[in-house]
Amino acid sequence: MTDQTSPTVRHAPDRSRYEIEVGGETAGFTAYRDRGEQQRVFYHTKIYDAFSGQGLASRLVREALSDVRETGRRIVPVCPYVKGFLEKHQELAGIADPVTPEVVRWIEAELK
Repeated sequence: MTDQTSPTVRHAPDRSRYEIEVGGETAGFTAYRDRGEQQRVFYHTKIYDAFSGQGLASRLVREALSDVRETGRRIVPVCPYVKGFLEKHQELAGIADPVTPEVVRWIEAELK
């Protein structure tokens, strides 16, 4: 029997994000935009207040970045949470590209 309250992460490509669910409710997400075929630019991570303090952001980002690694894409951590996560978890840092002014201008234009 599966635990209905165990957090699960799923990719929602139609919404350009990864979502984490707890007990059937969306607890948060990490949003991205694909820049060409090679880069996935993460720009925002959010865990809703009712679910904060449970380590869900870390689990969400770890699983999202692992999924990106499996696709062969590179990560660009514009999101401060994703950037901090990569700094603490060097095993995933090798798939990250730097955040450049060009990338920042690009993501800002994408989000308008």
